[in-house]
Amino acid sequence: MALRRSELHAGRNEWRIGDRLQLRPSEILGVLVFWAFLAALTATGRMLDPRLPDMRPDVSAALISLAFIEYAIWAALTVPIVWITSRLSGAGLSRPRQIAALIGIGIVVAILVDTVLGRIRMHLLPLPPRRTPAPLFSNIVRFEFLDDLMVYFAVVGAGLARNYFLRYQARLDETRRLQAETAQLQAQLAEAQLNVLRTQLNPHFLFNTLHAISSLVERDPRGVRRMIARLSELLRHTLEQTSEQEIPLRRELELLRRYFEIMEIRFQGRLEVHVDVPDELGDALVPNLILQPLAENALKHGVNAMDGPGRVDVSARRDGDSLLLSVRDTGPGPASGTAVPSEGGVGLRNTTERLRQLYGSRQHFALAAAPGGGTIAEVRLPFHLAADR
Repeated sequence: MALRRSELHAGRNEWRIGDRLQLRPSEILGVLVFWAFLAALTATGRMLDPRLPDMRPDVSAALISLAFIEYAIWAALTVPIVWITSRLSGAGLSRPRQIAALIGIGIVVAILVDTVLGRIRMHLLPLPPRRTPAPLFSNIVRFEFLDDLMVYFAVVGAGLARNYFLRYQARLDETRRLQAETAQLQAQLAEAQLNVLRTQLNPHFLFNTLHAISSLVERDPRGVRRMIARLSELLRHTLEQTSEQEIPLRRELELLRRYFEIMEIRFQGRLEVHVDVPDELGDALVPNLILQPLAENALKHGVNAMDGPGRVDVSARRDGDSLLLSVRDTGPGPASGTAVPSEGGVGLRNTTERLRQLYGSRQHFALAAAPGGGTIAEVRLPFHLAADR
C-alpha cells in the first residue's frame, strides 16, 4: 500500500511537471521575437553585401524575402519541436531510443524544410541559363539538408535545456513543500510534547500542594481553609493559561506569589520569601510555570530540611540577549563533595525537557551549591518579548 501511494504521488508529480512543460504565451512570443531578430539580422547582412548593388532589384528583394521566409518556417516549427522533445524526454524511453527518435524526426524535418525552401527559391530567383530544376528530394542524395538539420538540433538543444530546467525547478518546489510540511510536523510534535509535559507537571504540582494541605488539617483548620482558597485561585489562573507555552514574567511571578502564600501557611512562620525582579523585565516571556518546580524543590530540600526559619530568594536579571532566572534557598545544601543532580524529580525533569523543547541549545539549566550555603537553581533562556514572536 505504501509503495502504491508512492507511485501515485510520483505520477502526480510527473503530471505536474509535464503540465509545466507546455510553452506559455510569453515563451511563444519570445520564440517569435528571436526568429524575427535572426531574420532581420540576416536580411541586413545581405543588404550590406557589396555584391548586392550589382544584382537586379528583383534578385535582391528575393534574397531578403528568403531570409524572412526561412526563419518564419523555423519559428512555426519551434513550438512543435520543443513539445515533441519534452514528450520524448518524459515518455519513459531509454536514452538510446530517445536519441534515435529525435535524430529520425530531425532528418525528416530538415529534408522537408530544405525541400520547401528549395521550391520557394526556384519561384523567387530565376534559374541560370541552360539549367533545369532539380528533381524533388534530390537534396537527400547531395546532403543539402545538413544545414537545416543543424538548426533543428539547436532547437532541440534549447528545448532539452528548458525541459531540464523546468523539471529541476519543479522538483525544487516539491522539495521546499516537503521541507515546509516536515517543519510543520516537527512544530506540531514539539507542541504535543510540551503539552504532555504540562499535563505531567500540573497533577504533580496539585498532588504536592494537596499533600501539604492534608498535613495541616488537624493542626490548623483555619489555615487549611485559607490554603484551599489560595489553591483554587492558583488553579483557576493555571487553567486559564493551559494553551500558552510562554507568558510574561510578571504573570509568572503572580502565580509564584500565590504558591508561596500557600506554602507560608504550611510552614507556620518558618518561611521567608524575597523576590528581586526589576520592573523592566516584567514583559519578558518565560515558560509557563517555569519557576514553581524550582521553588518547590527549594522548599522541599532547603527550608523543609531545616529546624529553624528558612528563606527563598527569587531573582531575575538580563545578561545581553539572555534572561537569567534564579531560585536560591538557605537550606543545608548538598553535602561536601556531593554533586547536585540537575534533573531530580518530575518537576525538575519536566523543567529541563521543556527548556530543551522550547529553546534548544539557547537555554541552560543548572542546579548547584550556593556560595555561603544552600542551593541555587539557575535558568538561562533567550530574552524576548511578545512583539518579538
